[in-house]
Amino acid sequence: MSTHIDAGGRLHHDQEANLALTCPHCQVLSHITPIAVPGFDELVAHRPKHVGVVYRCDSCNAPIFLRFPVKMFGNNRVELGAQFSEVERPREKFSFTYLPEDVEVLFREALECYSNASYNAFASMCRRTMQAAFADLGETGKLRVFDQLNDVRAMADLDSPTFIDIKRVIFGSDNDPHPSLPTLDDQLAGVLVEVTKDLLYQVYVRKGRLQQAMLMRRFFADESIRNLAPPQNTQSG
Repeated sequence: MSTHIDAGGRLHHDQEANLALTCPHCQVLSHITPIAVPGFDELVAHRPKHVGVVYRCDSCNAPIFLRFPVKMFGNNRVELGAQFSEVERPREKFSFTYLPEDVEVLFREALECYSNASYNAFASMCRRTMQAAFADLGETGKLRVFDQLNDVRAMADLDSPTFIDIKRVIFGSDNDPHPSLPTLDDQLAGVLVEVTKDLLYQVYVRKGRLQQAMLMRRFFADESIRNLAPPQNTQSG
């Protein structure tokens, strides 16, 4: 797959017709169209390591900024790497309703770090989030989360190095004399965000929704019983 800017300043992308991503503004998976590309002469003069391109979301028309690595400067083209990075990421969605307040605050900040591609800060906030959850759940709850993490490993077929890094983040402690966190890249951060969301969902959200559903069932059952009960006769003196 070839991605390059020609001598006329036009961007060529083999997958341009199918290039789509989730817009950080409207949250819709949409095709994007390039609208601002740096000039060829300026690129050759400054020879940057990365090139920024402005796209337009075809769904909401908002600007989307992508950054491409430069592979080579040729006589009549600038070769770009096929893998781009999003300068603005869409906000991660999660149901915070059933989370304890301290866990919610920390996880919201963790997701902000992830959306801003601050992956190592994201790892630190994920660790703090899970520490707050463990304090709330107690030792038996922590053991249950460990079992759930092993279930996630099996379901997602995580390789051993990835699983070990995820486990170091989630079950590590900042109170250790020498706390260690793996250095996260885009791929490992993506795995960590999905694993952490799944663990919190299983511990808090699923439980909260089930309890709420059961309460509603009991409420409607009680209402049905009251409606079916025969009216009491009252005698007037």
